[in-house]
Amino acid sequence: MIIRLETPGEFREVENLTREAFWNVYRPGCTEHFVLHQYRSNPDFIPELDFVMEEGHLIGHVMFSKAELVLNDGSKKPSWTFGPISIHADYKRKGYGLKLLRYALEEARKMGVGFLCMEGNIDFYKHAGFVLASAFRIHYHDFPKEEEAPFFLAQELIPGWLAAQGIEEATYCPPKGYFVADEDPDAFEAYDATFPHKEKLRLPGQLGYDGVFLESGRIVLRPWLEKDAPAPAGRPTNPSGKAWRSSGRFSIVTRPGRLC
Repeated sequence: MIIRLETPGEFREVENLTREAFWNVYRPGCTEHFVLHQYRSNPDFIPELDFVMEEGHLIGHVMFSKAELVLNDGSKKPSWTFGPISIHADYKRKGYGLKLLRYALEEARKMGVGFLCMEGNIDFYKHAGFVLASAFRIHYHDFPKEEEAPFFLAQELIPGWLAAQGIEEATYCPPKGYFVADEDPDAFEAYDATFPHKEKLRLPGQLGYDGVFLESGRIVLRPWLEKDAPAPAGRPTNPSGKAWRSSGRFSIVTRPGRLC
């Protein structure tokens, strides 16, 4: 098994790997491969932390991004995030994803990445050192500060980094680069059409279009249910008529016109 930096000649193969890994997992179809495709030209992209894993052939990939924390006074401090992280279907649930992530986190630490925020399943990411972000008094945007966001995780890669930056409490919002599929759906559809056709399915347990709702000014996270009506053709909306935003990991409903 080898973990190394991605090369330009592998971009298409890695994007296809990402598409295969995420298809119908969190939502019907997926957008993660388009996020990755667009992110490589984004100034927030960190090429030194763009890793592939190979076992005779490519079986995994992870990328990292610059991010920001907004302090209570409105000032901003640098932070970081990562994802998508993808593992070939034949190698899932065999520890490869954790090996790739642990390697990438150590390389990030060596580069001076002090604090990471991300959205994910604590049952998996706790094995890589992540805890609920509320433990650091870091809040998720559009989620009430007094409530704990069960999907919002964080890790201080460099002990004491938050204190050294003077950060006692802050709010995190995912970088705009994760919303490219929603902001330019035509470009996404055209890009996805260059790959072999795959059927989009609504499956129980998805945390996709019908998995995250904004109700009374807050986010509610739950699996998709059969009673949730499919979104109409064109720009998808939730049952209350608010617009969906697909972050590449979770789909987040925000007020119309709101951008992080």
